[in-house]
Amino acid sequence: MSFGHQVVDVLLSGAIAGVTTFLVGALAPRYALVIGVVLASSYYFSRNPWGSPEGDRINEYIDDVYDRYLPF
Repeated sequence: MSFGHQVVDVLLSGAIAGVTTFLVGALAPRYALVIGVVLASSYYFSRNPWGSPEGDRINEYIDDVYDRYLPF
């Protein structure tokens, strides 16, 4: 995995954390940040955010999308 792909993973994880924190904050403001960080971490560290047994296939698909649309 290239440095550029890792940067995109970090940015995407930040977006997941931000959007989740914003949306959950309306319902459970006390736990919004924790839930956002957990979801972002689960994406970044495993790149299998739904816990599917098909994790390798999902990761290969994400890598293919990166290769197709990112110039680096």
